[in-house]
Amino acid sequence: MPIYEFKCENCGEEFELLLSASKRDDAKLKCPKCGKNNVKRMMSKVSRPITDSGSAPTCSSGTCGF
Repeated sequence: MPIYEFKCENCGEEFELLLSASKRDDAKLKCPKCGKNNVKRMMSKVSRPITDSGSAPTCSSGTCGF
């Protein structure tokens, strides 16, 4: 199950939840801080692997799909 990021429209609290894709848009989600269900899913950050040299890995073709 993926981790989704949410932000409460009432108090501004940002939080993460481990949810199945079928429940990520559930209107019953509540803010852990204020208890209101006025939360919006945020755009999650994407990470990519970093090598010891500090750059993304490369393959003989030039990229490894990262």
